Amino acid sequence: MYENKKPVLMLVDDNKANLTIGKSVLSEYYNVFALPSADKLFEFLKNVTPDLILLDIDMPGMNGYETITILKADRQYADIPVIFISAKTSEADEYEGLNLGAVDYITKPFAPSLLQKRIENHLLLQRQKASLQDYNSNLIKMVKGKTHQLFSLQSAIISNMAELVEFRDIVTGRHISRTQKYLKKLIEQLIEDEVYSDEILLWDMNEILLSSQLHDIGKIAISDTILNKPGKLTKEEQEVMRTHAQKGVEVIEKIEHSTDFAGFMEYAKLFAGTHHEKWDGSGYPKGLAGAEIPLEGRIMAIADVYDALISERPYKKSFTADESTRIIISGTGSHFDPSLVEIFTKLKNDFAAIAVEYAD
Repeated sequence: MYENKKPVLMLVDDNKANLTIGKSVLSEYYNVFALPSADKLFEFLKNVTPDLILLDIDMPGMNGYETITILKADRQYADIPVIFISAKTSEADEYEGLNLGAVDYITKPFAPSLLQKRIENHLLLQRQKASLQDYNSNLIKMVKGKTHQLFSLQSAIISNMAELVEFRDIVTGRHISRTQKYLKKLIEQLIEDEVYSDEILLWDMNEILLSSQLHDIGKIAISDTILNKPGKLTKEEQEVMRTHAQKGVEVIEKIEHSTDFAGFMEYAKLFAGTHHEKWDGSGYPKGLAGAEIPLEGRIMAIADVYDALISERPYKKSFTADESTRIIISGTGSHFDPSLVEIFTKLKNDFAAIAVEYAD
């Protein structure tokens, strides 16, 4: 058995004298396997992984160039540093060896002290490389852990705020949960059909779906007498209710200004501020039209209106899934983005199933 504390070298040379000299020179500092051929090298590699390989070039059977090519092509051995020790002294030979992946090229005859120093330097580099890889691996784990903690905190903030809206707006029930699921279906189908997919693929899908829960956050600024009125709102009350879109943006902006990690709220502002805009420009709060309306708001508009239609309210009975679908389709080009309505029609059965599964 070799001493575990010493680095392990494999010296490969078909010349027995060279093997004897090499092992004599290096054995004081390293555990040296003196191997007469490439075949023996690969045989030993099955059981022992060296810290470094010293490789001759001119050998019968498989030469050094062929040997290193095989080593570098195998993931198990590719990172083992290889130093060529050869009687070939031309610049072309040295270039070929280094080009194939050797870390160094030493010509025979060599000075023992120089050989030892070069081996020492390369083993030091290898240890530093391994240390850096461990550091990077630990750093990645730490970043992932912190990212998970941050996302958990974001989720908690948004979920609690969304629940606050649901507690105050007693007529909407599980509206937030359903619209989130409608939204997910729409986005997945848009990507599959390559409709607006260039833009959607730039989104952080976790944050998009999480932030969608805050599309009605502005309702916390609406009085209970209007929010939970058991009947149809007057014109004046409707105007007050409409302010919830802009107030939602203002609430989210306050959160952004009070913390250093609220960049994830940008999606929430888009949902809150634009889900009542209409394709023809007749919506609120800004009267945006067509592609002026952010895609997030255009998608949420369909999810939000569908759920309002299919749900019972104090001022109306619930529409059936078929009736709700027809109303959405009738709003093509006026209320809704025509491309999105086309996607919605493919998903009408999915929307109906979500409405049943997550009914109030």
